[in-house]
Amino acid sequence: MIVRVGDRIVVEQERITQPGRAGVIEEVLQEQPARYRIRWDDGRTSILSPSAGAATIAHQKQKAQKKAKAR
Repeated sequence: MIVRVGDRIVVEQERITQPGRAGVIEEVLQEQPARYRIRWDDGRTSILSPSAGAATIAHQKQKAQKKAKAR
C-alpha cells in the first residue's frame, strides 16, 4: 500500500483503557521501514514508525490530494 501526504492514520493503543490516536500524515520520511511525520487531531506533531497491525490508514480522495499539493 502506498501512503501519501494527506492520508489519515488511526493508531490503536496497547491498553484497552487508552483511546486510539488519529491524525493526518504530513510527510513520508521513509517507506521501508515506514516512518511518517503526523499532525495529530489534538494539534501536536510527531514522527511515527508503526508496528505491524498497529495503524490503519485511510487514503484521501484524489481531488483532495491535488488541492493539498497546490498549497
